Amino acid sequence: MTNVLDELQWRGLVSQTTDIDALRAAFENGPVTYYCGFDPTAPSLHHGHLVQLVVLKHLQRAGHRPIALVGGATGLIGDPRMSGERVLNSKEVVAGWVERLRSQIERFLDFEGENAAMMVNNLDWHGQLSALDFLRDVGKHYRLGTMLAKDTVARRLASDEGISFTEFSYQILQGMDFLELNRRYGCTLQTGGNDQWGNLLSGVELIRKSDRVAVHALTTPLITKADGTKFGKSEGGAVWLDPAMMSPYAFYQFWVNSDDRDVIGWLKTFTFRSRQDIEALEQSLEERPQAREAQKALAFDVTAMVHGERAAQQAIAASAALFGRGAFEDLAESTLVAVTAELDIATISVGSPVVDALVEAGLVQSKAAARRAITEGGASINNVRVSDVEAVFTEDQLLHGAWVILRRGKKAVAAGRVATQE
Repeated sequence: MTNVLDELQWRGLVSQTTDIDALRAAFENGPVTYYCGFDPTAPSLHHGHLVQLVVLKHLQRAGHRPIALVGGATGLIGDPRMSGERVLNSKEVVAGWVERLRSQIERFLDFEGENAAMMVNNLDWHGQLSALDFLRDVGKHYRLGTMLAKDTVARRLASDEGISFTEFSYQILQGMDFLELNRRYGCTLQTGGNDQWGNLLSGVELIRKSDRVAVHALTTPLITKADGTKFGKSEGGAVWLDPAMMSPYAFYQFWVNSDDRDVIGWLKTFTFRSRQDIEALEQSLEERPQAREAQKALAFDVTAMVHGERAAQQAIAASAALFGRGAFEDLAESTLVAVTAELDIATISVGSPVVDALVEAGLVQSKAAARRAITEGGASINNVRVSDVEAVFTEDQLLHGAWVILRRGKKAVAAGRVATQE
């Protein structure tokens, strides 16, 4: 069996390690207990966390033991950012976000069997530590020169805003997490994104100095796009895993619209498809790029992994319907609402003229143009052609009692919505 480290390297999931040969040997002599931390600085995980969840899952599939840490304590402090000091959230808000993140993480790991996953909250130990114990037992192992030299700290110190002692201390808290998990559960590996390398080394060094034990760290590359823009729904945006913050339909659309230059790398990073499958999709991309088979495979796999197979199938059905190749009646209400969120919307009612809605939705410029589109067979409701210029909306056309999808020609699509009663 191929060493799991080779698999991770082939998938582009290894950037830095403390000692790659020692880590390879540890995996071969396993099982290794490893962990990754997730701070509740928002009510949902996003695409960057998804990379770490995939790594956790790869390692568990290879027989190693995962620990998912949700930072109920570190989430109260905040990892220093280049852009400036974080706004501290209340303890109540952070506690609520901890539970939301826990429920998201649980879907990715197996909590039964010989290498069952564990879920921990670092507030359980940080919350019991006094300031004197922190300074005496932990602080003595840290040297200011090393802490000040870390890239984010150095840049913040050189800025007008500077950095608070609170955020400066974050790296110590994360180091303590690794130490605590090593002592409690024999955890010998921490994984994280490349921007966490300094924090990971904090734990490695603390364990070496305090307990004289050698442990490992592994980081993944930060995800980028070939066109140089940030990885997200929009410039600077995040691809959220919570369906309330980014609908499964919008989530699917993000992945299916992947650039040809990105899609094969993302298939390796974000899916569990075999090398043979990915190589076949790469060949398809080269020979039949217009088919977008690689993008469709990526979008389905990632959407099914995060939101479930039914949500992925609904997203596919919605996409087909929007292109006139499917029935909007087959869509769940939540999917239909997600579809209309990206469309211009006209207010309609049963008995109101279709011509008026076409104008209000911006599909045509005037009622005369709307009548002409209908006469020429270029207007439809829910992908059913409208043939009568005097047509009005009927009860049976309403999707989930409130919506219709309007189309002019093949590509111009909008929605009609029944006005709600206040």
